[in-house]
Amino acid sequence: MTTRERAYAKASNQHANQFTEMWVVGSPEDLAVMIHAARATGRLVYVSAPHQMGGDDTRHRRYLRLRTQ
Repeated sequence: MTTRERAYAKASNQHANQFTEMWVVGSPEDLAVMIHAARATGRLVYVSAPHQMGGDDTRHRRYLRLRTQ
C-alpha cells in the first residue's frame, strides 16, 4: 500500500466515524420529540421524510444521520 493509499484510507475511516446512521420507527409524536432533541443538541445532520410502515400499522419510519461528536 502506498503512502497516498494509506492517507486516503485513514481519511475515509475518520469521515465514516463522524456519523451514525439509523432508521427509527415510532409514532409521529415520538419521532417529532426525538428529532427535536437531536436538532437542539446540534447532532442532527439529515432526516428523511416520514414513511408509513404499511398495512394497519400506524407507525412511521425515518432515516437519521447524526454527528457522533
